[in-house]
Amino acid sequence: MTSIADLRKDYKIASLGKRDLAADPFTQFKKWLDEAIAAEVPEPTAMNLATVGANARPSARIVLLKGVDEKGFVFFTNYESRKGIELGQSQWAALTFHWVELERQVRIEGHVEKVDAKTSDDYFNSRPLKSRIGAIASAQSEKIESREALEKQFADAEARFGDSPPRPANWGGYVIVPEMVEFWQGRRSRLHDRLVFQRQFGGWHIDRLSP
Repeated sequence: MTSIADLRKDYKIASLGKRDLAADPFTQFKKWLDEAIAAEVPEPTAMNLATVGANARPSARIVLLKGVDEKGFVFFTNYESRKGIELGQSQWAALTFHWVELERQVRIEGHVEKVDAKTSDDYFNSRPLKSRIGAIASAQSEKIESREALEKQFADAEARFGDSPPRPANWGGYVIVPEMVEFWQGRRSRLHDRLVFQRQFGGWHIDRLSP
């Protein structure tokens, strides 16, 4: 059996300097995301969302990015799930994108706000019907007796709401408004490029970090 300590890869696809960066992190992120999509990276919008509860213990999971603009990064979930509760407690979160095939990583830290009801309604109504039913049927993060119990809840919700399920009041979007965005490009000999945007005085300051 191969020792995992011996598994290595030397990164060599690209480099990243300050002259390569856009003036703001949102434009730079969209450029990299477009390149990940064009490269057919699996699940290019998948991101690790890290939260902290009232007990100061971190938790993390993969969610999907559903929007990005000059304010921040948007995703949707159940407000009463573990992540929803923790976001309400701390109102801070971190995101990580890892595009392995491009040897790239983006790290984001910022405060969290709920999006407006119309934005949540519009996105909910754009989802496939069974996904909307599933959002109603599932009390996300709560213990459940069995798979059969979950499927019964789904069937009951499907019978009740048919083709027009309403967005549940406990389901909607969050936007993470960044204070820091780091762009990481793998390089040879572990001398990776790390360039970080930090919000200062209403604008963005860029620094290079040691790998």
